Amino acid sequence: MGFRKKNKSPAVLSHEFVIQNHADMVSCVAMVILLGLMFEVTAKFAITFITVQYNVTQSLDERAEPVYLYGPKDMATVFFYLLIAVILHALIQEYILDKMNRRLHLSKTKHSKFNESGQLAAFYLISFIWGCSILTAEEFATNPTFLWEGYPHTHMVFQVKFFYICQMAYWLHALPELYFQKVRKEDIPRQLYYVFLYVFHITGAYVLNLHRLGLVLLVPHSLVELLFHASRLFYFSDENKQKGFTLWALLFIIARLVTLTLSVLTFGFGLPRAENQGFSLAEGNFNVLTVRMTCLAAICLTQAWMMWKFINFQLKKWREHSQSQASKVKAISPKSKPHKKDPAWGGSANGVLKSDDKTSPRARKAL
Repeated sequence: MGFRKKNKSPAVLSHEFVIQNHADMVSCVAMVILLGLMFEVTAKFAITFITVQYNVTQSLDERAEPVYLYGPKDMATVFFYLLIAVILHALIQEYILDKMNRRLHLSKTKHSKFNESGQLAAFYLISFIWGCSILTAEEFATNPTFLWEGYPHTHMVFQVKFFYICQMAYWLHALPELYFQKVRKEDIPRQLYYVFLYVFHITGAYVLNLHRLGLVLLVPHSLVELLFHASRLFYFSDENKQKGFTLWALLFIIARLVTLTLSVLTFGFGLPRAENQGFSLAEGNFNVLTVRMTCLAAICLTQAWMMWKFINFQLKKWREHSQSQASKVKAISPKSKPHKKDPAWGGSANGVLKSDDKTSPRARKAL
């Protein structure tokens, strides 16, 4: 990790050197871009990376909120904030998660999962709060038809566009983090799956001018994922704290139903009845049957895959719980067997003594 002090310095530009100092290297690249603002020759180039591009505000009112389009220059902005995401990732790891790990003394497997949940919990918390603040300024609470009315939604306010840029930057930064964090080979496919799904859906909503629907779907999803990773953090600190998983399971199912409902309403009923029908790259209009059905199928397949993983996860936990309960019952149950009565002795020594009154006192004492 970057920012760490090591007693033994690895060879310069070796794998270990890059992994230990990657945050410092990325910080230098970001600083070079920021320094470009100080010189007139490079200022225009640096602004492309730092500020949000394609401002098309035409209102003369200074109080009017600026509006933006999207374009190829957004890739430069996403790259710069990808660098910022790598730096923030290293700071959270170094000054928060590593200190907690030293106190908990977790195994290697739990250590990697704890770090993953810690990073994602922080990201989902910011995403949920940020998304809610944007939605409160919109009309969705009182008029859900704003998801498709006036499509194509080519104009975005600053908060919406910057939100999407940060979302894409964060999930793209997760790819080099697989190398920087020394993720185990068996965990790489799982992480690649969900990184690809996030980038695919978020970028799709951004490019197809469906940012309203994408934002509405991301907010409840962020809440559910925040609860899951927070519950996992509490579980690693104390294995008796598992109540959060029950609430997460309930909200997970509700979030999937909400996602499917809003998607069907938008692509199945709202957009087909919109005024602007047709396909036009220049106007940003993708309101044709092929695109609508492709988007709806992609969302439905993703939700089905998530439910499949969820059901398998719950079944696995149920089996583990059943096995642990069965082992506890076996440990508590007595292993001794009841003694059998011997009919020759009348069932007890007292019976023998009572049935043989002529036995001498010395024999009785021996018995």
